[in-house]
Order: sequence, then structure tokens, then C-alpha cells
Amino acid sequence: MRPVLHIVIREWRRILTLPVFYWLLLILPPLLFFFYALIYEKEKVKDLPFAIWDDSHSPVSRQLTFLLEQMESIHITRQIKSQSELEMLILKGEVMGAVHFPVKMEEHLMSGQPVNITLYTNASSLVPAKLLYRNASEVIITGGAGVILEKLIQSGINREKAMALVQPVQLTTLPLYNPGYNYFQYLVPGLITVALQMIIIMVGVLLFNYESETGTTQELYNLARGSALRILSGKALAHLVVAWINFILVTGIIFPIFGIWNPAATFHFFILFSLLAMACISVGMLISVIFSDTMLSTDIALFYTAPAFVFSGYTFPRWAMPWYDQYYAWVMPYSSFLDGFVKLYQMQLPFRYAFHEMGVLLLFVLVTFPVALLVLKNKIRKEYIVL
Repeated sequence: MRPVLHIVIREWRRILTLPVFYWLLLILPPLLFFFYALIYEKEKVKDLPFAIWDDSHSPVSRQLTFLLEQMESIHITRQIKSQSELEMLILKGEVMGAVHFPVKMEEHLMSGQPVNITLYTNASSLVPAKLLYRNASEVIITGGAGVILEKLIQSGINREKAMALVQPVQLTTLPLYNPGYNYFQYLVPGLITVALQMIIIMVGVLLFNYESETGTTQELYNLARGSALRILSGKALAHLVVAWINFILVTGIIFPIFGIWNPAATFHFFILFSLLAMACISVGMLISVIFSDTMLSTDIALFYTAPAFVFSGYTFPRWAMPWYDQYYAWVMPYSSFLDGFVKLYQMQLPFRYAFHEMGVLLLFVLVTFPVALLVLKNKIRKEYIVL
């Protein structure tokens, strides 16, 4: 164990003294974490600019306009008179949507005739468009039902029976795990952890070929007494401790400051994150021992890690992707980590629900570490000069 400990200490010195390491491992992570957190500090999309196209000019249209303005995501900024005017405002980015109240809307409602109220949204901005649709449709459907309810009551039907006629089926919506549709709670943990995966792998691919660039390969071999296992174990342990430091930064500072800390699930998160870090370190070391050229190994690591967030299923379900994309997602540690993270940290499910994901992360280590060990043994056999 003493040579392994010496390699660990040596690696920490390299992390603290070589710019390529301390920038990637110690300076960049906190900057990225705060940068991601501040992007979504407002947590929700609110006060989206909205236009009213009112050809009805009735008490009902004015009441619906008032109710629309009360919705959290809607802020009425313009009154318009045509669809061409609306399209021009959307193209300029001055409004995100609009609603059109047709001529004689109130008369048709009172006489029981169907009324076609048109809701326009800028679907090129997918999430704001869905929010506008959800809130505006809620107001319009509820408002229309209210008009019919008043008409039935005025005809002599008591309120309870009138309510049953207007709303024979009542729907109760209960969003789980992120009921407030909080961007911060949803996106920031994912962005932070995918950044950590990329950083750990990018540093991992430098662990051996950068020794050649700094002319310290023989020093490393001598310190390990020619043992590939000692070298891999020492470097892996040193970088695992650095990953734990970044974990403490995330869960001890970033999450509490921005109100997304979940102390009950932190230990489970720690176990899952440790497995992710071990998998990423092992993958990075494997690339580093196979490819001696630093630029080539870095390019491979970028190609491997850059699409992790897209293929993880965080923004689009993996089961809906083509089969070959699903396999590509599976060969990245982050996909399994994310599934486990959602279960343990966001859903707060018992530990056993993430056993499969933890097993996959452990499989990455059990496959890549031994292969890296064999490759490094072969390199040492060819290169090691006993002093």
C-alpha cells in the first residue's frame, strides 16, 4: 500500500501544480456550477408576453382577458386586430402567443351555439408554448363553463345540478416529483452532474499520455516499482477523492444556497455519484493508456462525452430514440447514473430501486479497469527501465 499512497500524493501534487489539472478539477467546476445555477435562478417561466385579439368586445371577453392576466405565465402586453399583425409581433419576438375572441362570442354562448376561440402560440419555443397553452386553455374552458353555468342557474336549475350538467366529469391533476414545474429543480442537477462526468473523463484521458509530455513516465514507473496495478489504483484513488471534493461543493454549497438540497437522499446520491466517478475515471484511464497522443485521446473523449446529456433521456425519452441511439446512450455511464439519480434524489425512492443502475456503473469499472491494467502492463514491459 505504501507505493500506492506515494502515487496518490504525487498525483495530488500534479493536480495542484499543473495548470491543465487544477483548471479542470479545481477552478472550472465551481464556476460551471454557479453559472448553471444562476441561469435558472428564476426557477419558472413567468410573464410571457401575450396579445389579445378581441373582436367580441363583450363583458365575457373582458372577463376572460382579466383571468388570463392573472395566470403566472401570461402577461398581456398588446391588443391586436389581425393575424398578420400577430405573426409580425411573433417574428420580432415581442409576443409569444395570443388569443382571438370571435365576433358575437357572448351571444353565441348565451344561445348555446358553439364558439371557436383560437389560441396562437410560438411553437418554435416549445416549453413556453406549452405553458401558454396549459394556462390559456384552463382559463378559456373554465370561463366558458362559467357562462353556461350562469345561464342554467338563471333558467331555474339549482347550482348543484347546474354544476353536474356543466362538468359531468371532474379531472384532478396531481403532478408528482416536480409539481411546480421548477426549471431549477429539474435541469440544474442534471447539468451539473453531466459536466462532472465530462470533466472527470477529460482529466482521465490525460493521466498517462500527459506523463510522457512532462517527461515523468519513468519516475512514475519507478515509484510503482513497475506495477501497473499500483499506478492505476493510486491515480484512480487520487482522482476519486477530488471527485468527492466536488460532490461536497455541490451538495454542501450549491444545492443548499439555491434551495434544492435533499438531505434525506444525500447519502444515496453520494454512493451513486461515487460509482459514476469510478466509472468515468476507469474509462478515461483506458483511453489514456491505449492512445499515447494527447490530442487524439482528448478528441476521443470529447466525442464520447459531449452528447451525454442529449442521449441520457433527460430531455427526450431514450425509449423513443432509434435502437442504435439507445445502444449509444447505454455505453455512457451518465445514462445509468441519471436514471438512478432521478429515482433516489428526485423521487426519493428506496435504495433498492437503483440497484440496476448501480450495477451497470459498476460493470463499467469491472470491464474498463482490467483492460486498462492489461494494456498498461504491456506498455511497462516495453518501456520500463529499472534504475
